[in-house]
Amino acid sequence: MAAIYLIRHGQASFGKADYDQLSDKGTAQSELLGKYWQSLPTPEKIYAGDLLRHGQTLENFLMGLKSKEPSVTLHSGFNEFNHVELLACYDPRWNNFKDMAATVGKLPGANKRFQKEFAQALERWTCGKNDSDYKESWPQFQNRCISSLKDVIHQELTIKSKQKSKRAQDICIFTSGGVISVIIQHILGLSDEKALVVNQQLRNTSVTKLLCSGDSLNIDYLNNYGHLTLAGADWVTFR
Repeated sequence: MAAIYLIRHGQASFGKADYDQLSDKGTAQSELLGKYWQSLPTPEKIYAGDLLRHGQTLENFLMGLKSKEPSVTLHSGFNEFNHVELLACYDPRWNNFKDMAATVGKLPGANKRFQKEFAQALERWTCGKNDSDYKESWPQFQNRCISSLKDVIHQELTIKSKQKSKRAQDICIFTSGGVISVIIQHILGLSDEKALVVNQQLRNTSVTKLLCSGDSLNIDYLNNYGHLTLAGADWVTFR
């Protein structure tokens, strides 16, 4: 039975002009996860989305792990949805994301205001009434996430099993909350509404463990962030 660990990236720059960059806390969270992983089986194979925050999380995780670096494959299928596009389709003012983010950032309760805007943009994207407005609709995003996971299983487990070569028993995938929530939705048969609830609850650098045996794919645990709680409550972040 193989274990597949879905790892959400560390805290990025939510609400800033360039979200795709770990904060100082996000960098430290990633290293904390690596140190925590020293007591777990060393991953034999690593996949990662090719966004900057995925690579930075992986880099700092490996610094904390202090082990022989496993084979790493970049896979754009594990990239997050385009939140800039979602906001621009919801409100044209977000077409100039840098200026709009700066404007919202100056308002009282800026983070809550941005969260509200983002939640409404997300609802518009997933409702199914505006799919043609997006380069990647919600159903297309769902299909991409599941296809990417199936690709990893095929490459690392199915093909190697047929070739009678050693299969990776512990595989890590560094990705984002939207991707993880869609995979959870697929396995548990959740509604879109429930999948979005899962997405809102995933902490930065949290780990979700899947168990794969033959055609069977199950969840062992979800959204584990014990490495952060050990370091203190201030390390636990959602964005």
